Amino acid sequence: MATRLKPIGHEDRLSLVEHLDELRTRILICVAAFVIVGGICLWQDDRILNIVNQPLEQAQKAKSCDDTRDPLEQSDCWQQSQRRLNVQIAETARALAASAGNEPELREQAAALAGVAERAAEATPRGSPRRPVTLGVGEPLTATLVVAGYAALLICLPLLLYQLYAFVLPAFSPTERQIAVPLMVLVPFLFYAGVIFAYYLVLPAAVDFLQNFNDDSFDVLLQARDYYKFSVMVLAAMGAMFQLPLVILAIVRMGIMTPRQLRKNRRYAILIIAVIAALLPGGDPVTMLLIMLPILALYEGSILLAALLDRRDQRRAAEREAEEAADADAELAPYDSDD
Repeated sequence: MATRLKPIGHEDRLSLVEHLDELRTRILICVAAFVIVGGICLWQDDRILNIVNQPLEQAQKAKSCDDTRDPLEQSDCWQQSQRRLNVQIAETARALAASAGNEPELREQAAALAGVAERAAEATPRGSPRRPVTLGVGEPLTATLVVAGYAALLICLPLLLYQLYAFVLPAFSPTERQIAVPLMVLVPFLFYAGVIFAYYLVLPAAVDFLQNFNDDSFDVLLQARDYYKFSVMVLAAMGAMFQLPLVILAIVRMGIMTPRQLRKNRRYAILIIAVIAALLPGGDPVTMLLIMLPILALYEGSILLAALLDRRDQRRAAEREAEEAADADAELAPYDSDD
């Protein structure tokens, strides 16, 4: 296996069987890594589920009991107010029993009231963030497996991409590698940047808007399967859309379009980005704007970076031509002196 995974040069010629053997080996490595990391994620499923549920909890904490119109949240607020009232009654009754002095009947009644109030306070459910609900018999298991699987895929992404690059790169010439390798190295970093941006900014805002929209008319229950599907699609979509700089750089470096043409067609790019943002999960104006703004910023920044790289290449080409011309003049100088 070690010999099969040695770097393959562009000039090397492998048979079909050798290509398939290398592909099988790299697939086995990816599957083994995914299984191992997936097992670790399944072992730590509580922490992973808490991380995924955090945007939903943030959306619920953003509202106070005076602002909420959700009947379920209002019921929870009422329970917590009753719990605080019972605790206050118990404290007051204990103080009354202590100050009753020579009135044993009053002291006994105050102590009994304190006991009843304390038991009522203990029996009242404590306030906790609402979590996604499961409806099917096996949904807790399947939802946990899905979330752990996506977490393992996200963690294994650099290794999976490396195996893909190692299998594909020998097909590129040395000149093509100078363009392809830097772009491929940036893929996981841009993907993680998109996922982090979506997790901390896009997903909480989207969940907050969608869950609290017209919530006074509904008993809002969020099924775990739908919430995790929505979260994964938003995170994956943002990670994919953060690859836009690589697409623009590749287009410019391959000579398909120039930075000037990209600037000239900016309005079409804005329209395409807006359509893609509208088609993503949620479809609400808040999510759409939060997706569009960073993508537009990446678009403009990518054009600027492509223009700078293009100017650098032109300057280097001009310097190379000047050096070649100087070398040619130096070679002709002896003949000119003889004349």
